[in-house]
Order: sequence, then C-alpha cells, then structure tokens
Amino acid sequence: MSIREIRADDVARAVEALVIEANTRLPSDVLDALKGALNEELSPTGISIIQQLIENAHLAADKSLPVCQDTGMAVVFCDVGQDVHIAGGLLEDAIQRGVERGYVDGFMRLSVVGDPVCRINTNTNTPAIIHTRIVEGDKLKITLCPKGFGSENMSAVKMFRPTATEGEIEAFITEVVIRAGSSACPPVIVGVGLGGTLDSAAVEAKRALMRPLTKENPESRYAGMEKRIKDAVNRSGIGPMGLGGRVTALAVHITPLPTHIAGLPCVVNMGCHANRHAECTM
Repeated sequence: MSIREIRADDVARAVEALVIEANTRLPSDVLDALKGALNEELSPTGISIIQQLIENAHLAADKSLPVCQDTGMAVVFCDVGQDVHIAGGLLEDAIQRGVERGYVDGFMRLSVVGDPVCRINTNTNTPAIIHTRIVEGDKLKITLCPKGFGSENMSAVKMFRPTATEGEIEAFITEVVIRAGSSACPPVIVGVGLGGTLDSAAVEAKRALMRPLTKENPESRYAGMEKRIKDAVNRSGIGPMGLGGRVTALAVHITPLPTHIAGLPCVVNMGCHANRHAECTM
C-alpha cells in the first residue's frame, strides 16, 4: 500500500486556521442547544442570560472576535492514518507552530505559562497539549479545543472501588457539577471518562466534551446514567451563569473504558457554555 505524504507546513497552516475558527465560532450543535434551552428555562433572568449568550455567539462569528475573553489553552487531538507520512518536519512541531501563529497573529489572549511555579508567560500560547492516536487510512484528522480554565478548574477525579454502584457514580458526577456552581459558566457540558486508568480516563473525559450534543450514547446503560445526572443537575436550581433557573447542564457525556478488576477511575471534565472546538481532515 502506498504512503500518502502531508507537508508539515500544511499542517501548521491548518492548525492556525482551526485556532481562529474554534475561538470565534461556537459549534452549531452547542448554539442549537442554547436555543433549545430557551424553551426549557422558566426564570426570566435565565432566559435573558441565554439570549445574551446566543447574541454573543452571533456577534463573535460576524466580527471574527473571540466568543470568550479566555481563549484557553489549546488541546489538540490528532488521528493519524497509519498510511500517512508527515514530510518536512515533525507533526508536533508543526502543530505548535500553527497554534502560535493562530494565537499571536489572531490577536487572541495569551494565557500559557512555561512553568507551573515560576508562572512566566510564554507569550505564544504554546505549548499546546497534544493527544495522538494511530488509526486506519491515509488521512490526518485534527481537532482543536481551546480549553478555558474557568471550567477546567472545576474538574475532578475519584478512584472508585470496583464495587461502586451506578448510583454512587452518578451522585459523584452530580456533586462535582453542583459544587462548581457559577464558576464553570453554566449551562455546562459535562465530559466523563469512566474506567481505564487515571490518565486515559482524563483524556477521554475531555474528548467526551466534543461528542455532538445531538448524539445519544450508543450504550443504553450509559445513556440512562447521562439523563439521570443531567436531570439531577438541572433540579439544583443553579441555572444559567449561576443566577438561578432550570438549565444548568446542556448535556452529560460518559465514555466507558475497559479497566482493571481492582479499580474504577472516574474523571469529570467540565466544559462551559462556550464549549469550543473545530476540526479538519487532511
């Protein structure tokens, strides 16, 4: 089988464009969910807030301005076809170059520090966080998710015993969202990685945030858990931006993973109402 060549410079250009798209255009499924939430919200304040969020999304797209002032830390998921060869440089270097150009030339807020203790800004919004997996085919799929830290800071992990019940797991996830309150800028999308190891559950929790909001979990057990958690969160009364109402969560997405007989990791990754991501296939 022949190997398909993709130039590193083309990857950098694609990533640069994704930075701009992801930060200025709310995904259509998220925007549609906000519009649908207007029919569910009863609080006048909540309705007004959702209307402002929708208006903000339209203004951002029309004027090519960031949807949120926190343009996030770039998280990049790469599905690399096994029949693809990146020519003219390393894939990771090309991605980092594209992220830097997108943030600097796109006049996005630069929010990344090079050391967690010294806290010196890199002034490039790099390094990005890159997750790569090898898949079939001769294409390269890149998904860029600018992750703001208002929601990221509200994420949590619990290493359950393998005897944990569905109810205990649901109660933990619900508690994480309710404890976050207004800090995660609701209405939120809740990503959950359940099983695997601590690190794989964390990655899948973040990946779960990108599942289309119109796509139900294919496994009925987890679809039921998602619905019960969402309903419990929305009964909390936190509401849009924490100012009261019925719509605190737009969706809960659980990704189950094979795990060890002695453990059951559960990672909850919070996504705010501006659950931004953009993708391309090369």
